[in-house]
Amino acid sequence: QVQLVESGGGLVQAGDSLRLSCAASGRTFRWYTMGWFRQAPGKERDFVAAINWSGGSTSYSDSVKGRFTISRDNTENTNYLQMKNLKPEDTAVYYCAASYTQGVLTTPSLYEYWGQGTQVTVSS
Repeated sequence: QVQLVESGGGLVQAGDSLRLSCAASGRTFRWYTMGWFRQAPGKERDFVAAINWSGGSTSYSDSVKGRFTISRDNTENTNYLQMKNLKPEDTAVYYCAASYTQGVLTTPSLYEYWGQGTQVTVSS
């Protein structure tokens, strides 16, 4: 069982940066693929970024590639989403997710564990 707690969301202006954190419980964190997804009001939950267990492989959606960076610290049981040059269309609730399936996973249904979400609002 893994529990995930996101933090770091907030209200920022376009062009600003934020770093989201996802703290995980459990001794086997380092074996989990980690992902970030986001959901805007009235829309489906979309893939943002994913990282494999070692941090050696990552994947990003086209909409955030070059602006967002996913990373992880297995000694701290935490993964991060560094977001730069934020745009109003990045406004959403951001969710951290964990999966025991290996690889970089872009499909929400492949993740077994989810955090409660953190709101990111970008004003123009």
